[in-house]
Amino acid sequence: MQPRKLIASIHPRLAVVVHDLAMVWLAWVVTNGLRYSLAPDPMITGWFSWEVGIVLAAQGLVLWWIGLYKGLWRFASLPDLWNIVRAGVLGALAIAVSLFLYNRLATVPRSVLVMYPALLVVCLGTPRLAYRYWKDSRLDFYQRRPSQRVLVMGAGRAAEALIRDLLRENRYRPVGFLDDNLALRGAKLHGVPVLGTLDQLPQLSSEVAAEMLLIAMPSASSAQMRRVVEMCEATNLPFRTVPRLHDVVAGRSSFNELKEVAIEDLLGRDPVTLDWTAIRTGLSGKRVLVTGGGGSIGAELCRQVARLGAQSLTVLELSEYNLYRIEQELSREYPELIFNALLGDCGDAATCERAFTQAHAQIVFHAAAYKHVPLLQEQVREAFRNNVIGTQMMAQAADRHGAESFVLISSDKAVNPTSVMGACKRVAEIFCQNFASRSKTRFITVRFGNVLDSAGSVVPLFREQIRSGGPVTVTHPEITRYFMTIPEACQLILQAAVLGHGGEIFALDMGEPIKISYLAEQMIRLTNKIPGRDIAILYTGLRPGEKLFEELFHPHENYQDTTHAKIFLAQPRSMSWELLDVQLKQAAQDVRDYNEVALHACLTRLLPEFDWRTQAPLDADIVPIVRTLKHHQ
Repeated sequence: MQPRKLIASIHPRLAVVVHDLAMVWLAWVVTNGLRYSLAPDPMITGWFSWEVGIVLAAQGLVLWWIGLYKGLWRFASLPDLWNIVRAGVLGALAIAVSLFLYNRLATVPRSVLVMYPALLVVCLGTPRLAYRYWKDSRLDFYQRRPSQRVLVMGAGRAAEALIRDLLRENRYRPVGFLDDNLALRGAKLHGVPVLGTLDQLPQLSSEVAAEMLLIAMPSASSAQMRRVVEMCEATNLPFRTVPRLHDVVAGRSSFNELKEVAIEDLLGRDPVTLDWTAIRTGLSGKRVLVTGGGGSIGAELCRQVARLGAQSLTVLELSEYNLYRIEQELSREYPELIFNALLGDCGDAATCERAFTQAHAQIVFHAAAYKHVPLLQEQVREAFRNNVIGTQMMAQAADRHGAESFVLISSDKAVNPTSVMGACKRVAEIFCQNFASRSKTRFITVRFGNVLDSAGSVVPLFREQIRSGGPVTVTHPEITRYFMTIPEACQLILQAAVLGHGGEIFALDMGEPIKISYLAEQMIRLTNKIPGRDIAILYTGLRPGEKLFEELFHPHENYQDTTHAKIFLAQPRSMSWELLDVQLKQAAQDVRDYNEVALHACLTRLLPEFDWRTQAPLDADIVPIVRTLKHHQ
């Protein structure tokens, strides 16, 4: 360190040390003076003596040991005051011991040792707090600017911390809190009153002339967030929120960061509680293969597997760019992880064999699949080749190479399928269920619905349509879907993987289905636009193969609970292995011959409930219409 910088760093600390020793001297001399002034024959020890020197040395060492000089006066607060109290008490003990060794406390009344710490706390604490108050007042004076009046929703710990930061920054002026806890009514946090309940927002926001609303409820459920956001929207005031607790814990956001409300805040669910010990035991030190590891679900599975301490991770991905992206991310975040990137197609037998030869995989997550329902409706050959034949090849390779577990990532569209995509996924489920009884590998299927913000899903589509000025296209006013965040889906997949013994179909608890029209309206409102006025919603009719609502179980599967509250077990429906084997061998030949008619017939034979010739009905009354919505004040 350069001499000038060294002096600059030492000088302020030296001044503080000199100040504190002066206060120690003052407290000791004044305490003795007060005590001896009450005596008829006072014994004056003098302002400077060996006794005072011992006091300064003992107390100075205690102050240094306590760590009082690590803090800055500019930010003096309660922890600093607590350190001063500790220093005063411990200093009095150190002084008593030192003077006892020096002169058996012959010149020190016992009352001085009692009064001294209290006076020292005042002498050390008052200048620090006064300095901070002066600096804060001076900063406000020189940086004073118009403050935006804000009303805070919630009056818990998050709100208290937020208000503390807002008052320090002076960008916002808190005018009150709203909280449904009636016991807080009339209370104050940092001088800001709790005015009423959340239901009183429209009235109170006008009375206090609020210019912005801040939602400080990081532990609120999605249902509570939807309620609060709807009330905020009704006031026509801009609003912001603090991040949710699991985002803070995961490091995706800082605690008091103000951000716009995202659709994930309204549709996400409460954080899941997982048996991380069982998951970590099942994955730590294992060799893992993830197919489709560059996609939305596959990439998140890779992140979770790497985080849980897998020995090696091999990713088989068809998209060159997706493979490059996940390779760069994991190599940067987990440099100690043995990572193998394989570019290839699961439907290629040679590629499957190569993947297992290189990976020596113990656990396989098969996430590779085509999933776009309307597109695959006219592409049965590619859907069957990738979603069925690809699964079959990977499963058989896992069996040949002695993998411990094979986890098939399936879809709720496989239940009572009305689309080619769903039918192919259902056939893949049937194969894994029946193959499990003929293999030492545990074959487990995990079935769930839509994930928020995944590639090709409705959320990024709506976001782009809103950015372009609309219209936002919805197929039907009553269409509903289940939604889950990508991290939650992947965590539950990992949990199901350690629950299964082989042959099971696990379905994830997707919560309540959400209307796609509600999703569209909320995404429009979150951009400070009004549905039907600023951005139109266009209903285009159900597309071929599309359902109005999705199901997680077939009526004959008779699902039952598992040890995890958000994971259910479907009873398997057996099928003759010989029949299944013959049908799939013929289908493989039809794939090679590009015989789509025969593949349609194969799906119908394997799934009597599926009729590929039935198209989703188009409602002539709604194709196309623009829904005009009133803005609710």
